[in-house]
Amino acid sequence: MDTYVELTYWEVAFAAMLIVINAVISIVLQLRIERLLILASFRTIIQLLLVGMVLESVFRLERWYVVVGLGLMMTLIAGVTAAQRNQRHYPGIWLNSIISVWASAWIITSFALFVVLQGIDRWYAPQYSIPLLGMVLGNTLNGISLALGTMTESLVRRREQVESLLALGATRWEAARNPVQDAVRTGMIPVINSMMIVGVVSLPGMMTGQLISGMNPMEAVKYQVVIMFLIASATSIGTLSIVLLTFLRLLNPQHQFRRDLITDKPGV
Repeated sequence: MDTYVELTYWEVAFAAMLIVINAVISIVLQLRIERLLILASFRTIIQLLLVGMVLESVFRLERWYVVVGLGLMMTLIAGVTAAQRNQRHYPGIWLNSIISVWASAWIITSFALFVVLQGIDRWYAPQYSIPLLGMVLGNTLNGISLALGTMTESLVRRREQVESLLALGATRWEAARNPVQDAVRTGMIPVINSMMIVGVVSLPGMMTGQLISGMNPMEAVKYQVVIMFLIASATSIGTLSIVLLTFLRLLNPQHQFRRDLITDKPGV
């Protein structure tokens, strides 16, 4: 198999120029998102360059505490981002989001490093641990964010129904079971859709990168199968965690719905 073709900075610049297409569409349709596109483009370049420099140092040092520290930072950012996307907040939402992201992503990534990838010399090998954790975090973040938004919105929208059931003697679980089911289902739909079309409609980024680097296609397929199931499992655990933590926070042991704890983000 041929090795990958190393890109020059000029070639990367040519690809970056494609963002002009987005800007033209925005101008023609008067979407007024040109500045946002420019900002997003610069952030993409700067963030990825910084990540590249950090990873070069991490790969060179190859120390477990450096890998764990970077993983913790990634997890914290993912947890904060998942909560920040939600249009409704409640006390403890940030902690619940971080706990859900951390528990789901780290449990599944640890399973992959210690059980699945038994051929690696060290569990903290950066070329395995960091990309695996990053992919799991990114997809788990989306599931948690969707589930969290659905859960809070559903409880607010069905406030009268939930409170009526509680007044008639229903337990908090009986009253909130439908919002819980809707939230968990919503959080898991994206990963299910991805699994339904993977390899048929789209080739995932990791598999594409491995093929470009010259890996045997069947070996790339095996890695991608592992990744897909890791992501699916982490998403389900994270989604269920954030929904249950939200449920426990907003419906207390006295079977009361604490609607007063839910606030809207400014400008919503």
